[in-house]
Amino acid sequence: MIYQTFAKLYDDLMDPAMYDQWLDFVSKRQSDKTVDWLDLACGSGRLAVKLIQDGYQVSGFDLSDEMLALADEHAQEAKVTLPLMQGNMLDLSELGNYDVVSCFADSFCYLPNKQNLKTCFAQVFQHLNADGKFLFDVISPYQTDEIYPGYMYNYVDDEQAFLWTTYQTEEPHSVEHDLTFFVKNDATNTYSKINELHHERTYELETYLSLLNEVGFKNVKTSSNFGRDAINDKSTRWFFECSK
Repeated sequence: MIYQTFAKLYDDLMDPAMYDQWLDFVSKRQSDKTVDWLDLACGSGRLAVKLIQDGYQVSGFDLSDEMLALADEHAQEAKVTLPLMQGNMLDLSELGNYDVVSCFADSFCYLPNKQNLKTCFAQVFQHLNADGKFLFDVISPYQTDEIYPGYMYNYVDDEQAFLWTTYQTEEPHSVEHDLTFFVKNDATNTYSKINELHHERTYELETYLSLLNEVGFKNVKTSSNFGRDAINDKSTRWFFECSK
């Protein structure tokens, strides 16, 4: 499962400034703090906790039990109440309706194909109240085609080592992240090697706009740099603001 081993390390290594920028992006687009908010693919809950601390009413939803455990831990540390639900974003039928749904950290790019992406968009649309907002981001083809191929990152401390290498794959605008962990076993003073492969895929901007339109979204606005700039051919991450 995605993030099974990576969860804690991902949480530790993620740049905290990213969450502040996501918070800035959404708060400028949703000033009413009385709305019911769902943070889809909430991960370790860092953004959801920040939203609650800022006065919003937020619930978190994620596929990974490991990530949800971290989210619960962060909520308790912050002394906030964060309702958490486990499930697959391809099927939100067990959930109610919300005024805002958000989904960041290019979570949609982990879906394997365009049909799954359309299904998720349709699920979000069905679970938004009238005039509800859908806020999300994805990585761009420039990121997958120019930035990621050959990317390498290594991390070592006293308890673990982590090697991350990214390769371009045959599908258009797709990459594979090859993650290798060496985790220390204190009882035996040895290290266990664990491998995970994470696949990401994105699409042309027109594809996202077409899918959003097909499931019913309107007034779709796009931007880059956390909403501060217009999209250009070297934008690495695209941001979307959609209305039901």
